[in-house]
Amino acid sequence: MKKLFLLVCFYTSFQNIHAQIIPENYVIVHGAWGGAWDWKKVDSLLSATGNKVYRVTLTGLGEKYHLANAKIGLYTHIYDVVNTILFEDLHNVVLVGHSYGGMVITGVADSLSSRIKRLVYIDALLPNNGENVISAKGAGVSERLKQMSANLTKDSLIIPTWVKAGAMFPKDVPHPAKTFLDTLWLKNKAALKLPATYILTVDAGKKPEEDDFAVFADRAKKRGFTYYQMDNTGHTPERSKPRELVELMLPPKKQ
Repeated sequence: MKKLFLLVCFYTSFQNIHAQIIPENYVIVHGAWGGAWDWKKVDSLLSATGNKVYRVTLTGLGEKYHLANAKIGLYTHIYDVVNTILFEDLHNVVLVGHSYGGMVITGVADSLSSRIKRLVYIDALLPNNGENVISAKGAGVSERLKQMSANLTKDSLIIPTWVKAGAMFPKDVPHPAKTFLDTLWLKNKAALKLPATYILTVDAGKKPEEDDFAVFADRAKKRGFTYYQMDNTGHTPERSKPRELVELMLPPKKQ
């Protein structure tokens, strides 16, 4: 009888725990030069709590790097994600963008606002209407991007100079330059009302205001986003602190 009582208590507790976790559809968009491969740890952690995760690899990057060419632009990448959502028939999507991926998810939300539950920007661009990657980033960073853009392959791809020759896959690969130059046009006012979170990741020894993405963190605060800061993390928290990152990607706790 005692064993039966304990079994019932355990089952009830288990049911209560799962009742508190409402599974969500996470669509994750990586940054420039990257790929979905970089988000496997985050995928595993989110999936372990019952969520469904879709890691989109943008055309010409990651395992699709063999498709890279000069014609790939920002809207190619936006529709990579739009079509994932449409063909998987996803609703109530938590749309996540890292770094350059912020440009992409902003465009996706503008196209499919009715399918999006909330947005999560991770050390990411948060563009205004009429901006491109170069113009959005500010004078200092834009100058560095322009210099990098001058280091192109014959197919107009920007070489990731930090990757050592002969490095094994998976690794960062050359990024289509046109995606940095294409202007993002935003027309859907409903997209501006979507709940959103901004996570600024700061390098060790740096002040938040010195971060390359501080301008976008400030924009997010002014727009009323839920805001978090990860110190001593670097630009790739999916590698350095995946567990802490996932905690911040989950639904904001009610005050």
